[in-house]
Amino acid sequence: MSYERQEAQPQTEKQYVFNIVGEQVALGPVHLDLTTPLHRWLNDFEVTLLSGDPLMPKSLEETRAEIEREAGGERQNHVGFIIYEHTTMRMIGIAELRQINHIHRNATYGILIGEKDCWHKGYGTETTRLILDYGFTVLGLHNVVLHTYSYNIAAQRAYTKAGFRVVGTRREAWCWGGQFYDEIIMECLSSEFESINKPIIQLPGSK
Repeated sequence: MSYERQEAQPQTEKQYVFNIVGEQVALGPVHLDLTTPLHRWLNDFEVTLLSGDPLMPKSLEETRAEIEREAGGERQNHVGFIIYEHTTMRMIGIAELRQINHIHRNATYGILIGEKDCWHKGYGTETTRLILDYGFTVLGLHNVVLHTYSYNIAAQRAYTKAGFRVVGTRREAWCWGGQFYDEIIMECLSSEFESINKPIIQLPGSK
């Protein structure tokens, strides 16, 4: 596994560029071909319920406008990647570092696996490790935080495997159907990540 700009050989009509290639997933830059699958994911409430996104209809035009801003570099202090399934090279989700602060060396992590047949296969865990490694090694971050919810047990397990740990709980801060759920705050430090993960991105001269 390496951090190299490279062309893979996807089993699709189009070939995409990948920045980071892991064992199960590959990560590449955001482009307009993401519009159709992302529009479908964001309108699937079963998907957005787990990601914490609003359970509201989203137009194709609105989705495309957001992707254009992302692909055009208009979103400041933000780095996003498309997640591809390694075996098929189809787009299955997105992962991003938001609110990047280079002075205090921190950021917020977010991930959405939109293809439900790709859930519970370890893709989220590997993607999270890849993004953390990128954030710590390339961007020089020290603290990455995320927010999830008490009903999303699978996500908490994936984040823990990747290096995150629970640092706080905002009690009964999320409400669906009259039922209250806790908001779970997790974070990972660069020092903690390095102690449990072999670096995925190898810099020149490193061993």
